[in-house]
Amino acid sequence: MLPEPDPALAQALAEDLRSAGYASAALRHAWGEQADDAVARGLRRPAERALAGRDDALAILGRLWGLGLAVPDAAAAAALPRVGVDGAVALGLATAADGLVHPAVLVRPQAFSDDRGEVEWWIASDLDEAALGGPLPEDHVLGVGGASQTLARLQLTRRAATALDLGTGCGIQALRLRRLVDRVVATDISERALRFTRLNALLNGVDGIETRLGSLFEPVEGETFDRVASNPPFVITPRVEGVPAYEYRDGGMEGDALVASVIGGVGAHLAPGGVAQSLGNWEYREGESGLDRVRAWVGTGLDAWIVEREVLDPLAYAELWVRDGGTVPGTPAYARLIDAWLDDFVRRGVTGVGFGYVLVRKPLAGGPTLARYERVAGGGEAAFGPHLAACLAAHDRAALLDDDDLADSVLVVSGDVTEARHHRPGEGDPSVIELRQGGGFARTIEVDPALAALVGACDGDLATGSLIDAIAQLMEVDAAHLRADLLPRVRELLVTGFLRFADA
Repeated sequence: MLPEPDPALAQALAEDLRSAGYASAALRHAWGEQADDAVARGLRRPAERALAGRDDALAILGRLWGLGLAVPDAAAAAALPRVGVDGAVALGLATAADGLVHPAVLVRPQAFSDDRGEVEWWIASDLDEAALGGPLPEDHVLGVGGASQTLARLQLTRRAATALDLGTGCGIQALRLRRLVDRVVATDISERALRFTRLNALLNGVDGIETRLGSLFEPVEGETFDRVASNPPFVITPRVEGVPAYEYRDGGMEGDALVASVIGGVGAHLAPGGVAQSLGNWEYREGESGLDRVRAWVGTGLDAWIVEREVLDPLAYAELWVRDGGTVPGTPAYARLIDAWLDDFVRRGVTGVGFGYVLVRKPLAGGPTLARYERVAGGGEAAFGPHLAACLAAHDRAALLDDDDLADSVLVVSGDVTEARHHRPGEGDPSVIELRQGGGFARTIEVDPALAALVGACDGDLATGSLIDAIAQLMEVDAAHLRADLLPRVRELLVTGFLRFADA
């Protein structure tokens, strides 16, 4: 078990890391971009070669806690003048034997930026597959992986009073939430994970995070929050002997029941206006859509925006997660685990597994107004939190407007929107007109000439209704009919971020 972190030792370690320049950009420069990409994929040899022969503090700490390699005792002592080797051992971050200091965990820098500026943190987590040289233990505490980075980028950027990080792991979501929220409660079924969270908070000088041990919503029974974030252990895992049940990814329930419990239970813990955001997997079963299953979990009384990014077939899903646990393809163990996953899917009639993003919100007053369950395959998420917040604000405003009010509104095209027209050879009129979004989900939608003309004319000058009337006159069609056709589609363009209110 990781020891309870000592605040004074954690502060001394932070000062050593800072003095060594132990930062993301410095490490990337030290071992090169190619090696940096390799480290992200679990391949440490290129970075190890790049640091060979260097004995400066950055290189020593990069080997020890960036790559998970042993270093000479004297070199470690020189790189850690304040906390010392004994202090690192007392924190549970290293062991010392036979003149070498061996890493007990990884401590890696994590850089990001948000509305408040540039941030560089150090995040401690368990040794990865490359450092261990084999499969992970079941109580492994994961570092900042792709899923946690995705969820962090999805988080809304508005301030709030209270937040819950459900299934905190190493604590990255709690740390991110604390930049926007006055008080954060972080829960997990693993005491080891909670100690990593407390250590990472101390290392980075972040207060206001309370950790609680327990499953799902048990530690916060009867409490409500303005924000809830959860990267739950959503991986669908066979409940049979011989299949590892990794705590960081497996919630101990059959199929997608863990995700159903999170989505179905979070409403009781949202304050009015509160928003919960999470990641999840959901099963497609014979005759039953995965998105329909999520819709049933959300139930009534909550706003919901569910975005499905991909659907994997059962074999591809099994291969992904068997390999994630460190079992190598081509071995008997790999084949046995694949069979266990496929047998489990057959028992429930699973034809595919969806992955996506979940946002649910408790209305401030009245009933829900948002129910989006959609598949969006393309696009990145570099700054999706602000985009999502703007889309929700536009939806909320438009939901209060009837068609006459919307027609009186002045709109503008979002700055990342472009138009593409496709012509058949020899034809003057386009056969296809597309609007393309550079940010957000990078949506591409096909529009007809009337809607293209309206979007093109939304420059913040005239009201939407006046523009539609002018377009109707040019196209020689009935203005009332054109309004009835275009205004619902204008609402869709507002909620997806193609259009915005001119005074927003």
